[in-house]
Order: sequence, then structure tokens, then C-alpha cells
Amino acid sequence: MTVATIDGSTIIGESILISGSLNGDEDLTVRGRVEGTLTLTKTLVVEPTGVVKAEVQVRNCIISGAIVGNVTASESVEITREGRMVGDISSPRVIIVDGASFRGRIDMGEVDVEAERETRAVISRPAPLPSRPALRPAPRPAPVERKVEEKTVAVAAPKPPVPPAPVAMGAVKRKVIVKRK
Repeated sequence: MTVATIDGSTIIGESILISGSLNGDEDLTVRGRVEGTLTLTKTLVVEPTGVVKAEVQVRNCIISGAIVGNVTASESVEITREGRMVGDISSPRVIIVDGASFRGRIDMGEVDVEAERETRAVISRPAPLPSRPALRPAPRPAPVERKVEEKTVAVAAPKPPVPPAPVAMGAVKRKVIVKRK
């Protein structure tokens, strides 16, 4: 099939190459190749055998073949599982199905300037750390002074008692005697 019109839709056949500017007020299905610029008021369908190397402006675009170039759609752009696109998309609704191939940027319309500033402020502000109870080291007791044979020596305060270690059955207990003057 070459170029045909069926039910208000034009079909560009697999063996056709159109180079230049293409304008229309009806749906267009591409099974062959289109190069240049393409402007439609309705839907562009690029079938798996179709290749479009053009700047595209349409209402809707369904890509199952390949598009190289930027696509601007007033309603939606859909890249199917078989679809491949290299270029930028500008449309309020973009659908990229799992398995599709896309390289470019997507612009989905105007952003409220105030909302964008708030979003950037939230993103740039570091998140607060979760509150944890403060872990502080136990205060050290003040040194105690004692006189030993006419010398003044600073001795650390006694350490808190350590619980006795468990004694194995049959162990010998020794008694240590310390004499003080």
C-alpha cells in the first residue's frame, strides 16, 4: 500500500518516503518514512515499521515505531512497548510503557512559580535528625586527698563496687588482708 485515506485517516505505506513539510487536519498513520516537519491537528500514529525523523506538532502521538526529533502534543504522547524515541517531548500527558526506549527530556507544562520555589526550598533544606536522648558520660568524682607518711597524694575517688564474679564450684577463696597505719 502506498498513500491511502481510510475513514478520514491517511496511511503512509511501508515503501513510501516523504521528505519536507507535512501539514494536515486529519489522523495520520506512518508505516514508511517521514523526514522534515510534521504538523497535524489530530493524531499521529507511528506503527512498528514507521520511522519519523522530524519536528512533530500534533494533538496526540502514539509511537510504536521510531521517532528522531522533538514532539509537541497538545493532549498526549504515548510510547508503546515497541516504540523508540530520541528527542524531547512537550505534552501535558506522557505515557511511556514498560519496555519502550526513550532518550530525551520531558516537559509537561507550566509549573506554578510559587509552588516550585517551595519545592526547591524543601529539597534543599536538610532533613532534621531524629531526636535521641543525649548520652553523656558519667561525671568523674573529685579526687580525694589523703596523708600517707607526711606526703600529700591525690587519689581518685573510689570506683563504684563491681559485682563479684561468679565462683566456680570447688574454687578456693582467698582472703587478702590490708594493714593500714
